[in-house]
Amino acid sequence: MRFGALVIDCGRAHTVADQTETTAKPGLRPRIQDLPSDDRPRERLAREGPAALSNPELLAILLRVGVAGENAIRVAERLLVEVTGLPGLHRAAYADLCALKGIGPAKAAQLMAAIELGRRIASSSPDERVTISSPADAANLLMYQMAALEQEYLYVILLDTRNRVLGRPLEVYHGSLNTSLIRVGEVFREAIRSNAAGLIVAHNHPSGDPAPSPEDVAVTRALVEAGKLLDIDVLDHLVIGRYRFVSLKERGLGFGT
Repeated sequence: MRFGALVIDCGRAHTVADQTETTAKPGLRPRIQDLPSDDRPRERLAREGPAALSNPELLAILLRVGVAGENAIRVAERLLVEVTGLPGLHRAAYADLCALKGIGPAKAAQLMAAIELGRRIASSSPDERVTISSPADAANLLMYQMAALEQEYLYVILLDTRNRVLGRPLEVYHGSLNTSLIRVGEVFREAIRSNAAGLIVAHNHPSGDPAPSPEDVAVTRALVEAGKLLDIDVLDHLVIGRYRFVSLKERGLGFGT
């Protein structure tokens, strides 16, 4: 989320509210239906498309109504501040959302349902198998889901001889990722069962910084060596942060010469 865009959108909303409040009771905020039709989020979405709306306006459509003294846009603006933007909303737990003023169980459920639908859309694949031709292709399969995780998770993407994805990425481990805890056999188990020709490993850094650690490099080295013994190519190891990623293969870390 860009704060600059948010300020501009909020400023426009404030201007509209101030104009409407000249005829409203002191201390009250207008309802969405009290706004001019050209400024109502749903009408703007129908007229201009969802891309034209600000983050608070999109959230206001999900929230539908506000609370006493705040319309849905104002509640959405405050929500984004309290959860530190869209990434924070992505990571927020149901109970945390329920506890926020103006949200409650019903609106929290609506928000989490929308987020889950976004995750499923991002991870869904067309009928034709996805072909991985770059680290970015692999990262795109997992970025939306893994960027919001608060623990380290390790996923494996299985590939055939033409680098086409075999099924969905598989979760094989979560916890503190290091060579003393990770079991190499777990990483390759499904690859052997599926007769995969290669695989890509990906794990996240909950801190948001995708810079590889020495432990990440050591794990990569161990997996590459195991892959050689099993005749299954480890094509890459991705470290995913807050909507960013690093390819250890591109940096030559853990893959030798």
